[in-house]
Amino acid sequence: MNGLLERGLAVLEYLAGRAEGAPITDIAQALDIPHSAAHRVLASLAERGYVRQLRAQGDYALTIKLASLGLGFLSGSGIVDIAQPALDLLADASGELVRLAVIDNDRLVWVARAQGARRGLRYDPDMGMVARLSCTATGHAWLLTMTDDEALVKVARQGFGAPRDYGPNAPTTARALLKFVRSARKRGFSMIDEVFTPGMTAMAAPVRRPDKAVIGVVSIAGPRARLTTKRMQQLGPALLDAAAEIGATSVASTLFRSRPREARA
Repeated sequence: MNGLLERGLAVLEYLAGRAEGAPITDIAQALDIPHSAAHRVLASLAERGYVRQLRAQGDYALTIKLASLGLGFLSGSGIVDIAQPALDLLADASGELVRLAVIDNDRLVWVARAQGARRGLRYDPDMGMVARLSCTATGHAWLLTMTDDEALVKVARQGFGAPRDYGPNAPTTARALLKFVRSARKRGFSMIDEVFTPGMTAMAAPVRRPDKAVIGVVSIAGPRARLTTKRMQQLGPALLDAAAEIGATSVASTLFRSRPREARA
């Protein structure tokens, strides 16, 4: 790994998954860079206000500056304001967590949500996370808009991830993944049960712009005791309606006025 910029971005990505911070030795080892180089990168990032040192233990952690930049960009694009009413309605109808992910090159990033659960177990992961294409309902919903070969290329670029990090039913081979994708393609939306997280289920549908370009994914997730297979099938029409509504109004967002050609399906 060479170059100050490349190393700086790698450090930011590493710390983004560690809200509690990390010691410089762990950062250097994980990114395979010398301790002295890691120190220089962290000092530069701290000077620019992107990281701070936790004095009690000396670890480094992100500040909110990076998040503020992202939120400012999303606010300016208008996508959250456009999508939120549809997300809120779907959350009320389902009683579960509803999220919107947008396509960013080869990645799907969760950018907006609505929480329908008012009591009991609430599944509420952080925004800004990149969806694992192979084992999330969100990922499968995007893959269903592609050919099998295109879907496998996308997943190969990201990888399947470590099986221990996901649910017991997470696919670990191309053949197993395509079974999920083909089933989702037939019904128009994906459904998973203990695939991404043990004890959780989810469903998702692609969001298409009026010109049919695929620009994102809307999902519903919750505990499998509530969000059963039967319940997901019942929610299918409402999920598809929400995806269609967001897609129809997406042209009002600067984020979606121009998308890569490969996002069309």
